[in-house]
Amino acid sequence: MSYYKRHLFFCTNQTEEGKLCCNQHGAKKMHQYAKDRVKQMGLHQPGDFRVNKSGCLGRCDQGPVVVVYPDNVWYTYVDREDVDEIIDEHLLHGRVVERLTL
Repeated sequence: MSYYKRHLFFCTNQTEEGKLCCNQHGAKKMHQYAKDRVKQMGLHQPGDFRVNKSGCLGRCDQGPVVVVYPDNVWYTYVDREDVDEIIDEHLLHGRVVERLTL
């Protein structure tokens, strides 16, 4: 059993210039946005939900990438609205956002 109900990992990897990476798509800003939003919603509590950054998740050509554990669901996103949908649908209600899955 997982310590958290759901745990989001945002790849925030920055590669050498010219190589694809999630941070070229603003991943660090999106990670911070998601973390702040979950905290503002009062959901960042022990045993509840957590938003972390990660190193390379190995899917650079499909980035930016966020993975939700323990559900093992991999997403891509374009903007805050996509991140909001992942938080609102998957984190809170356990519903996979099919249109964003990898």
